[in-house]
Amino acid sequence: MDKEYYKQPESAGRISPPCASITHGITGGTHIKELVNTLIKSYEESEKTIKVDSVYQLNRSLLIEILEKLRRLIFPGYFVKKYITKSFIEYQTGELVEEIFFDLTKQIAIALYHRKDGPPCHGDAPEDAEKLVYVFLSKLPSIRNYLAMDVDAAFDGDPAAYSKDEIISSYPGIYAIMTYRLAHELYLLDIPLIPRIMTEYAHNITGIDIHPGATIGKHFFIDHGTGIVIGETTVIGNNVKVYQGVTLGGLSTRGGQSLRGVKRHPTIEDDVTIYSGASILGGATVIGRGVVIGSNAFVTKSVPAQTRVSVKNPELQIHENESKNVEHQELDQNEFWDWVI
Repeated sequence: MDKEYYKQPESAGRISPPCASITHGITGGTHIKELVNTLIKSYEESEKTIKVDSVYQLNRSLLIEILEKLRRLIFPGYFVKKYITKSFIEYQTGELVEEIFFDLTKQIAIALYHRKDGPPCHGDAPEDAEKLVYVFLSKLPSIRNYLAMDVDAAFDGDPAAYSKDEIISSYPGIYAIMTYRLAHELYLLDIPLIPRIMTEYAHNITGIDIHPGATIGKHFFIDHGTGIVIGETTVIGNNVKVYQGVTLGGLSTRGGQSLRGVKRHPTIEDDVTIYSGASILGGATVIGRGVVIGSNAFVTKSVPAQTRVSVKNPELQIHENESKNVEHQELDQNEFWDWVI
């Protein structure tokens, strides 16, 4: 590129940067102090959204590090910077377990103070946390077995999958399911905050929102995944396939906290396939075994086993334009979707 291209013309003159005079004034101590005072006042007005003078604050960054170390235990050799030999795997496993045990015990001890039935007695939290971490880590072999079946489900259900290595290394669905299965075990141990921090982290990076309270069976397959929502009281059986944009949700949340503990989300029995964009809502809604839910279906009542649910396609009308220059022809405003359930 010709360097002359970047030169300003002679007539352009030289002017100061547009923000120079503003910057010079704002950096004064008086202005900064005013900004600080304004923020401090907002803290005082809304104390529930700040955390100061508290020793019971979880370290979110550390919890995410723990999650990544757990992934290395679940899938050894896949997420490391160097080659691992069989002779080294025992050392690496021991090192990871020790680090996780130490860090997670501290975080769970803090989390226990947030239980709704009240904090543990003074001095009991560390001991209780240690026991809970041991129980949780003892579940890892079982979690690994479930995830191995989830990987099989992804490979069997996705013709675009090159190998199981590709699925483990790159599929967002497997990452979201792995995080859910780990968080679910912590949820079952009645550990506050930590399970949701984990699943919301996975939600943030995959677009898949699985509440740790949901119950999900074996051989679970999520394809693509973006936009999937699986609510807290959802129950999913074995060999279920779910595609992008699916919502397994509640009919209404107007009751707020009064609905806590109520079955608000649907039950999906074994061997069900739910295609993209479908919404299945309501705690009384049961999708029977072997059902196929078509794309964009809106289901709010139970569906018997071995049936299909589909949405009648809108009639596509193509009209020749009198003028070939017209690029867009709007369809009749009276056209609408016909839901068939």
